[in-house]
Amino acid sequence: MKLLIATFLCLIYLCSCNSKAKNKNELATKKVIIDTLPTIKKKKLNITKAFVLGTFNYKTDSTFVKVNSEYSAKPLYLKSEVNDAFTNMYNAAKQDGISLVILSGTRNFNEQKAIWERKWNAYSNLKPLHRAQKILEYSSMPSSSRHHWGTDLDLNNLSNSYFSTEKGKALYNWLNSNAHRFGFYQVYTNKKNGRTGYNLEKWHWSYLPLAKPYLEFYNANINVDDINGFKGFETAKDLRIIENYVNGISQAAKNYN
Repeated sequence: MKLLIATFLCLIYLCSCNSKAKNKNELATKKVIIDTLPTIKKKKLNITKAFVLGTFNYKTDSTFVKVNSEYSAKPLYLKSEVNDAFTNMYNAAKQDGISLVILSGTRNFNEQKAIWERKWNAYSNLKPLHRAQKILEYSSMPSSSRHHWGTDLDLNNLSNSYFSTEKGKALYNWLNSNAHRFGFYQVYTNKKNGRTGYNLEKWHWSYLPLAKPYLEFYNANINVDDINGFKGFETAKDLRIIENYVNGISQAAKNYN
């Protein structure tokens, strides 16, 4: 009997030791995974100053893809991950009777410069600072646009009034209820809560799983002297472009995790 009891106690002890060792190994494995995640994420994104400033060719960048013509009003490109997320959102919207169309996706520095300078010339009757402020109601200075990153979309119509029509309201309500499930958020909401920068844009939706780390990199590595090379760039400092416009996004976008 004593021998049986001793054997039983030994088995309990051994099981306990094995269990502790197993738990210890599991914790060690989890720690390794947790410790390596930031490195993996940083390597995967490979963010550079040229990228966030838009001074690169997205058409030859392997991380960008051309959007299927079924989803867009013209030939355009997006980050591959963003394109996949939009495709899923497009299909979900279609099942609910909502048709999504991308009007604008990635724009590099030169494309943004063309938009900016066309408007700069159109407002030639205004003084430089007022000229820039007028353009900045709805258009970004080159090297300060989220469209450089391939994460932001303009959808269906570029007029806020459209989203008050029956069709536009149905679309906007669907996006407000569902877009976040696919990583997309409206970044330029109304300014009732003190948001600075661009006016309300109900059509502009940003894929935050990528756009947030890009913005963090931008804030850590870009200053106003990096914003130049186009007409009126000198106004960027007085207008506090980075503080008021690049970071003039919705509270939901700021709080995104």
